[in-house]
Amino acid sequence: MRQQLRPLFDRVVIKELEPERFRRSGLLVAPGENEPPPQHGIVLAIGLGIDWWQSAGVRMPVAPGDHVVFPASGGVWVEVEEERLLVCRVGELLGVIETAEEREASAGVREQSEDS
Repeated sequence: MRQQLRPLFDRVVIKELEPERFRRSGLLVAPGENEPPPQHGIVLAIGLGIDWWQSAGVRMPVAPGDHVVFPASGGVWVEVEEERLLVCRVGELLGVIETAEEREASAGVREQSEDS
């Protein structure tokens, strides 16, 4: 039976992606020496949020499938089904990486919800 990790409260489960070491020009970039760069990965699962969030109209700012950036020191690494996953609070995330099309689409959805 396959196991999945279901995060609680305001936590998210992230699968880390390998950092891009090649630039568009073909240049290979070595990892930083002093400080590890922020990591990035794909959100696999999200918690329901915190109890008061719903009454205040707050929603989780990320969804499964979002490409996120998080600090190298953030969260706790766990292993589930031989897969290394990060579990962290949504507040630890640094941001969501979006394409221009995704950004325009999300802006359109926000404008429609504000008009309602």
